[in-house]
Formats: sequence, structure tokens, C-alpha cells
Amino acid sequence: MDATALVRRAVQQRLDAEKNHPLVRYVVHRTDERHDTTKEIIETVDGDVARLIKLDGKPLSAEADRAELDRLDTLAAHPEMQEHRHKSEQKDAGRVDRLLALLPDAFLYRFEGMATCGAGQCYRLSFTPNPKFIPPNLEADLLHGVAGEVWIDVMQERLTRLDGHFIADVDFGFGIIGKLNKGGSVLLEQKDVGGHDWELTGLTLYVNGKALMVKTLSFQIHEEASGFAPVASGLRYRDAIQMLKQAVP
Repeated sequence: MDATALVRRAVQQRLDAEKNHPLVRYVVHRTDERHDTTKEIIETVDGDVARLIKLDGKPLSAEADRAELDRLDTLAAHPEMQEHRHKSEQKDAGRVDRLLALLPDAFLYRFEGMATCGAGQCYRLSFTPNPKFIPPNLEADLLHGVAGEVWIDVMQERLTRLDGHFIADVDFGFGIIGKLNKGGSVLLEQKDVGGHDWELTGLTLYVNGKALMVKTLSFQIHEEASGFAPVASGLRYRDAIQMLKQAVP
């Protein structure tokens, strides 16, 4: 098996699918060092719209829910706010796509065996940093210090799991801009939620280091997404706001 070619096909499948990504509605539960939130999110052609429905696993109080509905009304009245958020989302998505596109060349892959994933089978590959890889930008520097495993669905050749660990400290901008410490980890999971629509369903991130040599960085994030359902292909953000307001939290 040419493991690198398999990864290249899986990455390209994901990038191609992004061009015709169907809009969906789903629920995401996120915990970090300070918050435990559950939000309902609707994707639109104008960007995502979210409604907070739980805090610390409990439904919002009447007062907090009223404030959330007022926030949505304010968003509906100010399209420039939604446009700003949409541009930010697009920048983040572009950053992720650029990093994914580098995966085939940034690492050396080895076939380790088969694994059960969902209702099917996955190829299980290990990866280590490719010493010949030259990062094209600062964002890609972090790939030098990561090793782990990727799982790729046999039938659809889609990446279902990426389990990476920082095996070395990673400097950004010669250590002036920032540094990520050895010992961090990242786990990404995605699956076919119906109709060959692959969605990110799990994210666990643990990273620590320093920014600008002095500011301590520490991220401990866990996200789970579920309840995916399609929405109209041309849905606008104001219509999504009305849908969220009508939903029972």
C-alpha cells in the first residue's frame, strides 16, 4: 500500500467536498477551562448562526434565554455584524484547509493495520514528521513537532480520525512569536452523517506554551457535535435566526 497516496486522496476528497458542502443544522457541546456550553447552530449562505441553549448542562434561566433572544434580534438588525463573523469563519476555514493540504507532504506514513470505525472498516496509518518538509508559512511550523495516527474509511476513502501528539517543542517565528510545548495533543473525528456528508463530530485539544515569549498559552477544549439535519440550500441568516427563536431549547 502507498500510504502517502492514500492520505493524499483522502485529503483531496475532503477539500473537494468543501466546495459543495450542504448546509446543516446541528448541536455542539463544548467544554474548556472556563465554560460548559451547548449551542444549536444553523449554517447559512451568510455564515453560521448559533443559539445558546444550555450552560453547565442545564437549560438557560428565563432571564438568560431572554437575553439570548435579544442578542439574536440585534444580530438580525445589524447585518454588518453577521458579515464580520462570516469573514472570520471563512479565514478560519481557509487556515484549516491549508494545513490539511500539507498533510501528505508534511509526514511520513506507514500502514499499521485495519480498525473498525462506525459500521465499516478503516485503514490505520501511523505518521511521523517528514525531515525533508519545509513549512511554507508560520502556521505550518507546528507540523514539525507532531506524530500520531490517522484512520481512513475504506469504502469512501475519507479521513475519520486524526490523533496527534506534540513530540517536540515547536517554535513560531524563531521563538519570538510563540512556542508550543511538547506533550500537547489533538484529536479530530468526523463521520458520514447521511448522504455522504462528512462532518466534524469530535474535537479534543490540549496545548500549552507561550506567545510573544511571555504570555502563557493553555488550551483544553473538548467539542462534540450531533443531531445533524439538512436545511435549505439558499438559507439566509435572518431566516435561520427565526428558526432558532422558534426552537424549544
